[in-house]
Amino acid sequence: MPRSSNTPSAKGGPVTLAMVARRAGVSSQTVSNALNSPGMLRPETLERVRRVIDEMGYRPSRAAQTLRSGSSKLIGYGIQPTPPGSAGAVMDRFLHALSDAADEAGYRILLFASPTGGPSLEGYEELLAQHEVDGFVLSGTERGDPRQAWLAQRGVPFVGFGRMWSGRPVGDWADVDGASGTDAAVEHLVALGHRKIAFLGWGRGTSGAGDDRAEGWSRAMRRHGLPTRGRRAQSVNEIDAARSAVKPLLDGGATAVVAASDMLALGCYQTLRERGAVPGRDVAVVGFDDSPTAEILSPALTSVAQPLEDVGRECVRLLLARIAAPGAPPERLLLEPSLIVRDSATAAPSAGA
Repeated sequence: MPRSSNTPSAKGGPVTLAMVARRAGVSSQTVSNALNSPGMLRPETLERVRRVIDEMGYRPSRAAQTLRSGSSKLIGYGIQPTPPGSAGAVMDRFLHALSDAADEAGYRILLFASPTGGPSLEGYEELLAQHEVDGFVLSGTERGDPRQAWLAQRGVPFVGFGRMWSGRPVGDWADVDGASGTDAAVEHLVALGHRKIAFLGWGRGTSGAGDDRAEGWSRAMRRHGLPTRGRRAQSVNEIDAARSAVKPLLDGGATAVVAASDMLALGCYQTLRERGAVPGRDVAVVGFDDSPTAEILSPALTSVAQPLEDVGRECVRLLLARIAAPGAPPERLLLEPSLIVRDSATAAPSAGA
């Protein structure tokens, strides 16, 4: 009989299913039914067994459950090191939401280390060889990402937080509509009287999410008949690089800057202050991600907030649906972000509008 690794019995060993059965005056199969098929038992029997389980602190062996059901109730998630100075708290919020949603569904998230330098298969092959997970949640999806096609070819359930961005679409995903977020930022700035609205993003073609956010800015500018030529600059997602990249935009007379991340917006803040200008008053600044930094900056940063709690729940829902129905058509969701307006986005200076 499988043993539990939880609360010790009075004799010092772990509480087993057989010990629960003896205490409750039922068979071991009845205890198993109470845990796995409660509808098979009479209500009074189920209540008595569950009361003894609680009293004794019994927890079923995960290994035994896996052998019995073929399911580990574990979801794999590869976590990458957070580069110094990056907004890692944003992904922390997603992971917390993912863990909560998995817990509610009776699953646990199994974290494993992924290498830096972009998506790879490292860690995925080992977990599958050991049969330790029922499926994967992928994040940091990028062009050339090998994971989706590799998992699909092997019939392994997975869901992406993020689109594939290139190649033949594979699998289920839930993503945030970054273009909608930057579009809303431009709309807000136009309503404040701005016409010279610049975009500070990542390098063209280096990030699907970055290009998506740039497209929202460009789309809104075209809709309002505003020029985009000379109004876009690119940078890596670091403060010092952003400080240099934003200078040509400010030299060109931009009265507002929409940044692809709060990290880039922070670089813009620093450059403005170096020039004796005040963010918000002299040049409006809008970030993306609504990281913890956004609220503590002075002035507080207007930023596009991703609905990470909703994304976490949808990722778990999509993955469990795929596990239950491997042949079902893929489901792909775009969730709407929201613009959090704070003091960094103010009306355009009359002389520069």
